[in-house]
Amino acid sequence: MLIAGEPSGDQIAAELVMALRRDPGVLQHEFAPRFYGAGGPQLAAAGVELKCDMTRYAVVGLWEVLKQLGRFRRLLRQLVALACERRPDVVVCVDFGGFNLRFASALRSRLRSERGIFHNWRPRLVQYVSPQVWASRPGRARRIAETFDLLLSILPFERAWYAREAPGLPVEFVGHPLLDRHSGLTTIEPPDDDPIPTVALLPGSRRGELRAHLPVMLVAARRIREAVPARFEVVLAGDQLADEARQLAAATTGLELSIHISGLGGVLRRARVALACTGTVTLECALYGVPTVALYRTSPLTYQVARRVVTVRHLAMPNLLAGAEVFPEFIQSAATPENLASAALVLLTDANRRAQVRARLAEVVASLGGPGASRRAAAAISRLLSRGCGHTDVPGPLPQTAA
Repeated sequence: MLIAGEPSGDQIAAELVMALRRDPGVLQHEFAPRFYGAGGPQLAAAGVELKCDMTRYAVVGLWEVLKQLGRFRRLLRQLVALACERRPDVVVCVDFGGFNLRFASALRSRLRSERGIFHNWRPRLVQYVSPQVWASRPGRARRIAETFDLLLSILPFERAWYAREAPGLPVEFVGHPLLDRHSGLTTIEPPDDDPIPTVALLPGSRRGELRAHLPVMLVAARRIREAVPARFEVVLAGDQLADEARQLAAATTGLELSIHISGLGGVLRRARVALACTGTVTLECALYGVPTVALYRTSPLTYQVARRVVTVRHLAMPNLLAGAEVFPEFIQSAATPENLASAALVLLTDANRRAQVRARLAEVVASLGGPGASRRAAAAISRLLSRGCGHTDVPGPLPQTAA
């Protein structure tokens, strides 16, 4: 059983399913693996039986989460009931940390309440992609350790962090799935000779992020265009976001831009500089060696709560991994068109500065491990199933239980 609640997690989960189907440890079993759960179109395309499309409910910001709280509670109850009805051997929660931790805790509580000789179902619970507990509320690490049998990490520093904060939790660093999606990057030549440079605008994959980031990006782009010749390309995750982006762009006079649905790799190959929200896309910019100006804006309520609990100095992942501000980073009120345009113009016009940034990005990318994250994650899950290990406070399956 898999649960993925956002487009990025949906893709990671689909890649994991394909890797599990190829894993020798799974293939050697008497029965072929069966997959079901909750996710999105990519899991469905991978042949997973979906009970609901969780990606429809991907939201950002505290207020948006609160508005959807009733729906999330109903989905949680339905998925716990589904797990108890179908009794999977392993439940893999992919990203979507807030929901998945609550789901796994609820399932663990149900198992503890149904102890006895006739209640011998003991699924293994796996979290693939760590919640960012190292950035805020580190006490959640203990709850993760009490709930999951295995955590699959995609960031190199997380294993040591969990060893300090939750030493009883098995953690395996499998590498970052992005490295499998973007191949042949060693042959990329920086597009520094183009007389009209391309600037990539990457506002985010959710509607709330698009509305928060694209308007300020567009005004910054117009300021850049007033200073130097440049072309602008926007990459979005779907038709609905693209339609909304066109409406926003129409209100920004004097600016022409190309809007792409997917195709991020091609745009980054052409881009000299990017303006990007501080999500996973900044790591994709790093993979392509694109100097980037990072930003994040959210509702005042969400920001005021976040600034009290977030303990890390940087939000953009390349900056976190480097321990320094490799990408200029502007958060909330600092993310003004003036600041974004000024930082972007430095990168556009200073070849030495771009070279320095690219050198630091190469170090960041090297720390992520090589390709094969999905294959390593599948192998770790296969080993967990073959060992039959898990929390000892819940009865394990009888020897004859079939996978």
